Amino acid sequence: MKNYRHFLGVIMVGALVAGGLAPAAQATEQGRERREARDTRQDARRDARQEKRECIVQDDKSNHECREDKREAKQEGRQEARDIKW
Repeated sequence: MKNYRHFLGVIMVGALVAGGLAPAAQATEQGRERREARDTRQDARRDARQEKRECIVQDDKSNHECREDKREAKQEGRQEARDIKW
């Protein structure tokens, strides 16, 4: 009887520990996704700034068109980040 209680106790503790680790693993995965999405947005902003500078220097488009291109590039980066996160 004593061994049975010990065995049952070990099983209960194991179940509690396993149940407690699942949310931690999920939180870690969500954190990784958030970081990756943030990095994607930051890269998109940096690339959009660079593209706008090049557009202005080349002077092949109006300032308005360069701004529109930058806006579109940033929006594409945001969408890419959403795809990563959700």
